[in-house]
Order: sequence, then C-alpha cells, then structure tokens
Amino acid sequence: MQIVLVLSLVAAAIGSGLVAGIFFAFSTFIMTAFSRIPAEQGIAAMNSINVTIVRSPFMLLFVPTAILCVVIAVLAFVNWRAGASSMMLAGAALYVLASFVSTIVFNVPMNDALDKVSGNGPDAIELWTAYLRDWTWWNHVRTIASLLASIAFVRALMLV
Repeated sequence: MQIVLVLSLVAAAIGSGLVAGIFFAFSTFIMTAFSRIPAEQGIAAMNSINVTIVRSPFMLLFVPTAILCVVIAVLAFVNWRAGASSMMLAGAALYVLASFVSTIVFNVPMNDALDKVSGNGPDAIELWTAYLRDWTWWNHVRTIASLLASIAFVRALMLV
C-alpha cells in the first residue's frame, strides 16, 4: 500500500504542477497578448484554443490528475497519517475544487458564451472585454490552486 501511496503522490504532484504551469502561461502572457489584438482576432484565437484543448494531451493530464486526487483523498482517510494525510487532503481539495470544478463551473461556461459570438460589433467587444477580465481572474484561481496542490503533495511525500 505504501508504494501505491508514494506513486500516487508523485504523479499528483507532477500532474498538478504541470497543470499549474499551463494555467500560469495563460495568466501571465497569453491572455495579455490576446487583449492587445482586435477583439475579433482574440475571440477567434481563444475559440480555436478552446476547441483544440479538449482534443489535446492536456485532457490526459487534467482529468486523470483530478481522479488521482480523489484516490489520494480516500487513501488519506483509509490510513490516517496526521500531517501527511492533512497535506494529502489539502492538495486533493485544492486541485479538485479550485482547479477542476472551477474550470467546469466558471471557465467553460465563459468559453461556451464566447463561442456564440462572431467577433464583430459592440456586443462582441463588450463580451470580449468582460471575458478577458473574468476568465483570467478564474484562471489565476486555478493557477494558484494547482500550484498549492502540487506543493501539498510534495509536503505529504516528505511526511509519509
């Protein structure tokens, strides 16, 4: 059981860390770059990313890491180890709730709304302006949560 726990924590630390890095790129330069181009082009670029990402290897990282976090949470309860289990639960909650669920609840609906506009006219510009602000804010949440999850999993590894 110890080897399963260690391998799970290593994989979750790597997975959540990689996801944090991808989100970090969006938060620090991709969305800023999109804000500097005309709305029509920014909308088209983001819509293209949104179609591409669901068919990319990113999904083979993002979803399985969430599943692994649920497994880690169960392992934390099954064999409670004071500090280690607390870190395991913190990492799992941060990733599942603040990264994975927030994506589904906040970012995906914004992506779906963006997909419905052509990029022309004042309504598109208004939506794009709000999208850049709100989507990026939630992406900051996902970035920080995924990074903190990775740190929590590394700390748990140090304690098991």
